[in-house]
Amino acid sequence: MLAKTLPLSSPISKASNFPDSNSLIFPKSVPFIKSNRKTINNPFQASCVKTSLESIVAPEIQSFPAATRVKILSEALPFIQKFRGKTIVVKYGGAAMKSEALQASVIADLVLLSCVGMRIVFVHGGGPEINQWLGKLGIKPNFLNGLRVTDASTMEIVSMVLVGKVNKHLVSLINKAGATAVGLSGIDGHLLTARPSPNADQLGFVGDIASVDPSVLRPLIDNYHIPVIASVAADKTGQSYNINADTAAGELAAALGAEKLILLTDVAGILEDRNDPGSLVKQIDIKGVKKMTDDGKVAGGMIPKVNCCVRSLAQGVTTASIIDGRLQHSLLLEILTDEGAGTMITG
Repeated sequence: MLAKTLPLSSPISKASNFPDSNSLIFPKSVPFIKSNRKTINNPFQASCVKTSLESIVAPEIQSFPAATRVKILSEALPFIQKFRGKTIVVKYGGAAMKSEALQASVIADLVLLSCVGMRIVFVHGGGPEINQWLGKLGIKPNFLNGLRVTDASTMEIVSMVLVGKVNKHLVSLINKAGATAVGLSGIDGHLLTARPSPNADQLGFVGDIASVDPSVLRPLIDNYHIPVIASVAADKTGQSYNINADTAAGELAAALGAEKLILLTDVAGILEDRNDPGSLVKQIDIKGVKKMTDDGKVAGGMIPKVNCCVRSLAQGVTTASIIDGRLQHSLLLEILTDEGAGTMITG
């Protein structure tokens, strides 16, 4: 059955129009929504490009001959032209958060993409950091089917760590790298409104997304600032909830009419054989994903990620990619090359 498409002209997209995020949906076709966005000629970009090229190109290819460096940059031009002025939502987590080198690589990629005219929205979790602080406070992390059981005390720590520490650290890194980042959570500006999970009696304050209002983001991305969004939201009474960062990124991508949704993960992408890292599926459509799921090839922790991508495609996002966050500059590989850095799912 075709999933209902959310009206992107509306400032608020109702996530409640969709089934539970743990059940896969496979629309027969995905509507393609054309964008009439205008590219703003922002003077910030001129100096930003220089800063970002120095921070990315110099350490990586400075030893290459000049002609080779020029060739590398010129080959990226068609991709820059294709995505200039388009919105790209990136979910950040996993190994890329744990390694300082990978973190620096992701930040440099974001800044470069922003500087050449892409509208970047950056959504993050922070599981390892949360676990570290729970340990310091003598609280043992508890998980159920991969989801953090979040009682009132844990929710307070989740909010403090994600919003107060991880978020501001990422904002600082992006600003230092030459772009302008603005730290937010789902609570700010009614960006994400939460509702209790159907399993609230077991999971506590783990929430689903009831609605999205992206209006607070539009002035930021129209001026090529980078919103950095912590996956914490509140319900209509003001109660805070821990939100899955993949889910938050997917619903934000849909509400913004994004060109691309990118999930950084700790795997190469979708594998034809889960025991063979070399069996990466580079590109697949929704029908192909359904067949792989029926055949048991998409299973475990990959199911909610694939479901997140399918939901976003059903709501008008053009492509959704699950990429290997363990690779240096995986975002640039995914966006600025034909090779990519994982699996791209299309309608």
